[in-house]
Amino acid sequence: MDWNERLKVFDALVDKCPRFDRKGKSMIYTSANGYMFALLNKDGEIGIRFPKAVQEKYIKEFQSSIYKSYGAVMKGYVLIPDHMLEDLDTVAKYLNESYDYVMSLEPK
Repeated sequence: MDWNERLKVFDALVDKCPRFDRKGKSMIYTSANGYMFALLNKDGEIGIRFPKAVQEKYIKEFQSSIYKSYGAVMKGYVLIPDHMLEDLDTVAKYLNESYDYVMSLEPK
């Protein structure tokens, strides 16, 4: 899947979550309460942010890894593996969970 196809997947995923919108033109992301919580990097990889304990749990559960964007490790983010993108309804639940997490933080 090329980057433009990945962008369509990211947009379809965000469309399933009416409480927030996709942002950015060259750097694609979602944010709320002053925090980014999902990213589409230049390699077309999707990362979703979680609290540390949940991040560790999901890395194991998803058989995934930490998420990197533009060569930087994104603290708290989990790489969403390709096989999960076949079920966007499930990934949308994780994205909504991430939104709830950043909304629980002190606003920036």
